[in-house]
Amino acid sequence: MISFQIQDIKDFMSRLLLSPAFDAFLVVEGSVTTFSAFVIDGRLRPDYYAKEEQEELGLNGRHFTRWQELRPFCLALIKGKRTPLGFHFTFQLSPENTEKLLVQTDSVFSPADVNGLVLNIRFENGKLSCTTGTSLKLFTLDKSLDQAWDRMVQKFFLQQNISFTLL
Repeated sequence: MISFQIQDIKDFMSRLLLSPAFDAFLVVEGSVTTFSAFVIDGRLRPDYYAKEEQEELGLNGRHFTRWQELRPFCLALIKGKRTPLGFHFTFQLSPENTEKLLVQTDSVFSPADVNGLVLNIRFENGKLSCTTGTSLKLFTLDKSLDQAWDRMVQKFFLQQNISFTLL
């Protein structure tokens, strides 16, 4: 687990809300506090859609909403003349990208061992921070997956030209 302090908040917010940079991430949960608190439960409700829509949208087997599906709603909550009092989002790497990471890093873990690789984004008191985390379905002292996930997030931020400082 590592924590980042985001240097250019305005640029990060533009990438988060106005570009597809984070769209492949799943949203586990979130909240936005402006004049009121808005809480987001990212669990997907497939029954909302007809069977044909579920297949067309690729919802089968997916448990959480993708950021690209929630981004327009979050943009509507956050944009405006006033800065939100705060927000947080818990993103999770998709199962297909988790599997890619495991293969690329020759990990000893299988996709079945991984509950989730998460990225927490938090804005409070005028500061924006991000923290990585891993959740496994088994107990281990092996931190190789944590380290691989931490490196991947740093690489992703650098590819997106997101300036950060490690905390």
